[in-house]
Amino acid sequence: MNLNQFPLWTAVVTPLTNEGKVDFTTLSHLITEQTNAQNGLLILGSTGEGLNLTLEQKKSILEHVLSLKPSSPIMVGVGGHQLEETLEWLSYLETLPLHAYLMVTPLYAKPGAHGQYEWFKTLMDKVTKPVMLYNVPGRTAVALSLTAVEKLSSHPNFWAIKEASGSVEKFKEYVKAAQGKGVFCGDDALMPDFALHGSCGLVSVASNTWPKETHHYVKECLAKTFDHKELWTEASNSLFIASNPVPVKALMHLKKQIQTPKMVAPLSHLDLQDTSLLVKMDQQIQSWFKGK
Repeated sequence: MNLNQFPLWTAVVTPLTNEGKVDFTTLSHLITEQTNAQNGLLILGSTGEGLNLTLEQKKSILEHVLSLKPSSPIMVGVGGHQLEETLEWLSYLETLPLHAYLMVTPLYAKPGAHGQYEWFKTLMDKVTKPVMLYNVPGRTAVALSLTAVEKLSSHPNFWAIKEASGSVEKFKEYVKAAQGKGVFCGDDALMPDFALHGSCGLVSVASNTWPKETHHYVKECLAKTFDHKELWTEASNSLFIASNPVPVKALMHLKKQIQTPKMVAPLSHLDLQDTSLLVKMDQQIQSWFKGK
């Protein structure tokens, strides 16, 4: 499958029952929505609460999604900071018919350029699928090293970067360091700006609740025909008024896309009480899309 045919990847949420179990029936519906919109599937990213789930839950989610035989490619989030455990997880993932990995900068440890290079090279040497490196310093406490990216850019498994620093200038630096590899926007609100500077697509939270709408948004951004920046900036930012994915799950619950807004500890849906902005922005996005 040609991954470059998918400019939009949805960081799929993990729906839960009121008892906190994975809601596989709803998960099936979500996968269908995303494939109908022709979006790539990112499973077990931070939006999917991948680091909060148990090992058995993660395995059951992947096996369920694969059993659906979706027409869209499947990328799996790989995070952590314990090397042997991460390699063991990758050994399991390599037994599955997946299409790509999203590998985030090691959490909490704050490694420098050399440490990051050795970490990513060790992981990338272990796998046989394309790898997207993930820069999200707001969560990992350290930025993806440009020096490490430059050294890794010739690795046969280096496919792309997901850039979520929130800075156009930083994005441009990663485009240069990637030396021709793809750089995806990792922040829904910044897609119009990043598209002007070489972004090849978006890894999205918003497309969970707006699958077709966000797909159209990305297409317009890449075609340089997008002209509703203020609307999409406000709508995208509304999904981050509490820790992701608390707001998007709240909105999806209100829209009956998922059965509950429940989160995996330490996150809690109770940390977002006022959903009026989410409802307002949903109405405006729906109105925008009807005009297309």
